[in-house]
Amino acid sequence: MDEIDRDIVLLLQEDGSLTARELGDRVGLTPTPCWRRVRALEESGVITGRVALVDPATVNLEVAALVNIRTNDHSSQWIETFRAAIAGFPEIVEAYRTSGDIDYTLKVMVPSIGAYDAFYKRLIDAVALYDVRTIFVMEEIKHTTALSLDYIDI
Repeated sequence: MDEIDRDIVLLLQEDGSLTARELGDRVGLTPTPCWRRVRALEESGVITGRVALVDPATVNLEVAALVNIRTNDHSSQWIETFRAAIAGFPEIVEAYRTSGDIDYTLKVMVPSIGAYDAFYKRLIDAVALYDVRTIFVMEEIKHTTALSLDYIDI
């Protein structure tokens, strides 16, 4: 990846709808070579997709919850059951296996505390969990989907 590729990725992280012509104008290339670079970045796996970001409030998802899960079963069978179970919950927008006292952390988006309670009941019916603790987000201070490119060797 060179500086032009880095600039293309930075621009697309800000606005994935930019055309090859618009990108090219901003990085100093004509549309065709710019498009080839975008395709190469996609084929190499640097760019994994392009999406539209949705404001949660506009789709009635104003409650964000961070769900910390502990389990007593760390078998591969349990992990596969857990993965399959959480795949069926559209309310879960992020899921991480973590280190320390917490085994998994989920980010859940729902319209209300009542909707979270219904989600919680479905979750504990779907998979055996030792401990579930929920932290409700009071204020989002920073949210970005853009990754820092400061650590790339150019």
